[in-house]
Amino acid sequence: MLKTTIKICLITTLLIFNSRYVNAQDSKLGTWGIATIVMPGDSAHRWGGYSEFQLRTNGVGFSQFQYYEAKAGVSYDIDKNFIALLGTGTYHTYNYLDIADGPTINEFRVWEQMTINQFLTPLKFEHRYRVEQRWLDGNYRNRFRYRLNMFIPLNNVKIVAKTWFISVFDEIFFNNKAPNFERNRVSAALGYQFDKKWIVQAGWINQRNYTTTTSSAKNNIMLTLMYRINRKNSPEREHLPTTSD
Repeated sequence: MLKTTIKICLITTLLIFNSRYVNAQDSKLGTWGIATIVMPGDSAHRWGGYSEFQLRTNGVGFSQFQYYEAKAGVSYDIDKNFIALLGTGTYHTYNYLDIADGPTINEFRVWEQMTINQFLTPLKFEHRYRVEQRWLDGNYRNRFRYRLNMFIPLNNVKIVAKTWFISVFDEIFFNNKAPNFERNRVSAALGYQFDKKWIVQAGWINQRNYTTTTSSAKNNIMLTLMYRINRKNSPEREHLPTTSD
C-alpha cells in the first residue's frame, strides 16, 4: 500500500508540473503548495508549536509565481479538545508578470487562536477561531476568522498510520473596516497519513475576495506536506491533520 501511494503521489505531481508547459498562460487555475512541520502537544507535554512555508502561483504546476509566506507559532493544549496558539508570520505578494520588480504588498502579522476539536466517531470536526493583527505596508488592520473543518477517515476509525481521509473546510474572514465580510475560503482534499510523522494531502481550494463594490474568486490546486515531530514516551493521541494556514 505504501509503495502504491508513493507512486500515485509522484505521478500526480509529475502531471501537474508538466501541465505548466501547456497552460503557462492560463490563469483560471492556480496552485498552492504548503509545507508544515508541527510538534503537537499532549497530556504530558502541553506546549507545542509549528512552522510553515507556503508558495502560491497564478498558474498550474507552480507556474507564474505570485506569493509566499513563512510563519510559526507556539501552542498550548488546555486539553485534547481545546488548543490555544500564538502565531506570527511574514507575507509577500508579487505581480507574476514582473517578479523582478519586487513585492507589491508586504505584510507582517501576529495572531491569537483557539481551536476546539470534536471527535464524533468516525467524523472529526475542528472549530478554529482566530484574531489577527496585521501590518500591510506599514498600515495597521485587524481581522477575525472562523474555520469549520471536517475530517472523514476512509479505511480506519481514527486518522492514524496508513489511513486515507477526506478533509473539507469552509473559512470566513471579517474585519472592522469595510468591506466587513472580506473573504470566503472553501476546500476539499484527499489525504493519506503514512505513519506517525508524514502526511500528504491533495485537493482543491477556492478563495473569493470581496471589496466594497465587487468580488472575485480563484480556484486552485492545493498540495500539502506535513511532518509531525513526536516526542519520546508521549501518550497515544489522535491528532487531526489540519492545515495551519
